[in-house]
Amino acid sequence: MKKNTIVFDLDGTLLDSLEDIFICVNYALSQQGLPRRTKDEVRSFLGNGYRYLIAHAVSPHTNSLKTEQVLDSFRAYYQLHCQDVTKPYDGISEMLDTLRDNGYKMAIVSNKDDEAVKQLAARFFSPWIDIAVGESKEVRRKPNPDAVLQAIKQLGSKIEDSIYVGDSEVDIATAKNAGIPCVACLWGFRDEPFLLENGATQLIKTPRELLSAVQKPEW
Repeated sequence: MKKNTIVFDLDGTLLDSLEDIFICVNYALSQQGLPRRTKDEVRSFLGNGYRYLIAHAVSPHTNSLKTEQVLDSFRAYYQLHCQDVTKPYDGISEMLDTLRDNGYKMAIVSNKDDEAVKQLAARFFSPWIDIAVGESKEVRRKPNPDAVLQAIKQLGSKIEDSIYVGDSEVDIATAKNAGIPCVACLWGFRDEPFLLENGATQLIKTPRELLSAVQKPEW
């Protein structure tokens, strides 16, 4: 069945945001006198939202009060610095041009706070994408399908017409929970063996491969 709607993950899929997140995590840790994390460690913690990120970034046995203080510090600092060096991956703009010219409807979903998702989507992707949904009191974080289903509804599309694009095991599970196929990209936060181990069936190495992937007749 031909698909006409593509729902994208944000970090690690459209946006190379690791450096800003890495800096902001370590700022928040240092504010509470906790040891820094390496960039690879921060990368491995991404994909499950802010609370998961900070819960894994703090030292083992850090008490809940201090963990919450680190989380609050991270939220506030990242809101101010989420665009310092963050930018789309190479080839993303061209990919979105091609998809738009081929008539695809597109949306962004993320486990970031909804305000940050909308801010980043407006800054970097407004020529192509108007719908962006993040975690909020009304929308549970992925792998719950809430954000994907809301985005599809806002686009006026149907589940059976939609496909999901992401870079992590969370994205693979989210697509499954939403009842739509998933294309996993290899330029993001997880490598190919890890994605295959976590159920990926369709992988692409570069953004330019996405159009061919979503046009597969077997979808």
